[in-house]
Amino acid sequence: MVESIPGSVYKAGDVVIGGLFPVHLKAPQPELDFRHEKVNAPCEIFNQRAYRWLQVMVFAVEEINNNSNLLPNFTLGYLAADTCLAESTTLLSAMAMVTGQEVHLGNSGCGSVPAVPVIVGDTFTSSSIVVANTLGVFDLPMVSYAASCVCLSDKRRYPLFFRTMPSDAAQAWAMAELLRVMGWTWVGLVSADDDFGRSGIQMLLDALRGTEVCVAYHEVIPRGYSKMTMQRIVETIQKSTARVVATFLIDQDAKALFEEVVYNNVTDKQWIANDAWVTYGPISSPHNIPTLAGTIGFAVRRIDIPGLGAFLARINPSLTSDPFTKELWETVFGCSFSPGLGRTLCTGSEIIGIGESLYTDVAQLRITYNVYKAVYAIAYAINNMLACESGKGPFLEGQCPDVWRLQPVQIAHYLREVNFTTPLKEWMNFDESGDPPASYDIINWHVTAQGTIEYVTVGHFVSSQGSDLHIDMDRVVWGGGSRHQVPVTMCSSPCPAGMRKALQKGRPVCCFDCLPCAGGEISSKAGSLECIRCPERFWSNSNHTACIPQQVDFLSYNDTMGVVLSIVSGAGAALTAATFATFLYHRQTPLVRANNSEVSFMLLLSLKLCFLCALAFIGQPVTWSCMLRHTLLGISFVSCISCLLSRTVVVLVAFRSTLPGKNRMRYVGPAQQRLGISICTLVQVLICVLWLTLSPPQPAERDIMDIWGPKIILECATGSVVGFSLALGYIGLLAFVCLILAFLARKLPDNFNEAKLITFSMLIFCAVWVAFVPAYITSPGKYTVAVEIFAILASSYGLLFCIFAPKCFIILLRPEKNTKKCMMAR
Repeated sequence: MVESIPGSVYKAGDVVIGGLFPVHLKAPQPELDFRHEKVNAPCEIFNQRAYRWLQVMVFAVEEINNNSNLLPNFTLGYLAADTCLAESTTLLSAMAMVTGQEVHLGNSGCGSVPAVPVIVGDTFTSSSIVVANTLGVFDLPMVSYAASCVCLSDKRRYPLFFRTMPSDAAQAWAMAELLRVMGWTWVGLVSADDDFGRSGIQMLLDALRGTEVCVAYHEVIPRGYSKMTMQRIVETIQKSTARVVATFLIDQDAKALFEEVVYNNVTDKQWIANDAWVTYGPISSPHNIPTLAGTIGFAVRRIDIPGLGAFLARINPSLTSDPFTKELWETVFGCSFSPGLGRTLCTGSEIIGIGESLYTDVAQLRITYNVYKAVYAIAYAINNMLACESGKGPFLEGQCPDVWRLQPVQIAHYLREVNFTTPLKEWMNFDESGDPPASYDIINWHVTAQGTIEYVTVGHFVSSQGSDLHIDMDRVVWGGGSRHQVPVTMCSSPCPAGMRKALQKGRPVCCFDCLPCAGGEISSKAGSLECIRCPERFWSNSNHTACIPQQVDFLSYNDTMGVVLSIVSGAGAALTAATFATFLYHRQTPLVRANNSEVSFMLLLSLKLCFLCALAFIGQPVTWSCMLRHTLLGISFVSCISCLLSRTVVVLVAFRSTLPGKNRMRYVGPAQQRLGISICTLVQVLICVLWLTLSPPQPAERDIMDIWGPKIILECATGSVVGFSLALGYIGLLAFVCLILAFLARKLPDNFNEAKLITFSMLIFCAVWVAFVPAYITSPGKYTVAVEIFAILASSYGLLFCIFAPKCFIILLRPEKNTKKCMMAR
């Protein structure tokens, strides 16, 4: 048999609404040895806040009964019972209401009350689940004012559960959004080991999934915790580098936690409170201010209920049969109605002022307002029943419910349909899960000049507007010792631009090392997960923060090297022109005439072309310059060497012709020399024509890597390797033949050692071009072209100085030797 309810308040009506409130915080221990008859032991620790909730239910019922527009000619009654904050007591009270058992009514004695068709309550998730599961057998609906576990939104398990408290899913999403907006990526979590804590923290973890917020630790406060357990939890919080701690705790668990937090002087944390304790007065006591000032949390929407303060203050223990009034009086005034307890006797004439106690504190009506809305939701559901027209009802064959024989399942149907505006102008309904619209105030704990905590609303979160969170940063006072600066909490500092994150093995994604981007990759933003490869023809800058065009490298006239080589080339051409002018001016002198002035002029013109062809190698390669530079090089040098070869042959033949019977000079006359030079040059011209026709040199690009990154080298590809080899090989062949012949004629009695000078010049020419090959192969970028130009200029200067410098010296400085007599001396 179900025992009587431990404490209750009753008023008759056409429909009696049940109410479950934790007026006491500690239930009596059950008698487990079964040796004695069980005595109804009283509950302990009076809860003024919960008693205010009970009185709000009474206030709402009276307000509705006095409203002629709502439930006219119909009265509501109530049966409110104390649950003592225990699941067993809550279930006992609920079952007594449903089955119509005897109810202990304090001073009114024992009496029979009708079974209630709907219950307002309970406060906490765990007890709500127990009651909902049990009452489901009776199809009896519940409208909870504080249970927020998302598990209760499951209509398959709890089809008749409604609530005016938003689901924890909305609060968890709001909390996750706050962490994300504030940039807090390294946070600790603390929850209770009950349905509310487990469900709430799981919803928060789900909301954080996919964001940059990581959990440093998750501590669970077990049921029946010991001081040692709480010390261990606080030690974890204290040692962690996470400066932000988010909680999902009921008020009593939070109070126990912060007692230990304050004892250990943990003052460097920013606390994120859930709605169950963010406005709970005992936690925000002056003793806790150094630790908890600056706390930010979410509370259901605050609202002022007109007339409630006066209603609460008018209570008097001598004018009511309410069994809890005397306890309230003794708690508030510190007196006693029973003599002999060492306390002042209560007179009953004491006055409870508005706001002077937790009971009459109407400054933060949040859960209180939820109770108010729950009563009004039931009233509007009954009102819709009364408005039902016969034949248009929602039940079989259009039947309307009989309000005087009301079935719980019928009121549940109308509760799903309610859609009304409260007297305080707030729209209210239940969605398909039985949940109300979610709206939270963001509360910040400010310290007043009097040294107390003030709950300041600094923002809001509304789920019906696309999960919209707003917070006024200028009004926020921060916790963790940084009152006017947003706390920073992170496992690893953000990687700067130019670096990427490298996750640390076995640690959360917020813990990482910063590695520089590889060459050719960039990260333009701080905190990049990956580096981005630069597009083709682009490369990363030195900081790896931006892609810049790759350096295009070629030997240009703007380069210092290009300028120097251009000057040297121009100087060589000028010296050659000056020599040409000198020879032309002294063309009638014996020295010039003796050395076949026509060939000398041809040689000088060819040398000038050699100097000038070096300029074709400078500048950005284009098609015409690539074709010109190699062909001009080949033809000009062949022309030079052909002239030298002709003069060497003339020297050899001239001295061999002095022998008796020998007259070979007729084979090496001026006409024959011109013909020989022309033939040798024509061969090179044919080679170049074939080369340019079949596979000519073309501009090309080549990528090389240096210490500054890759470069695009613009160069001239040779085209046909055979053509290039034949052109250079032909020059080398003529030079080698000329060197051999000059070497053979070096000791012939020539007064000016023409053959010896040619030998020296050919030795220099061959040495330069032999050294050119390895240098050309190993030189990078534009230095390849520079080496080729250097070889051209070095060999050209060698020919100019070795052949013409001694002669110009005689012509200009030793004219006395420029005579026929001196020429014929030997």
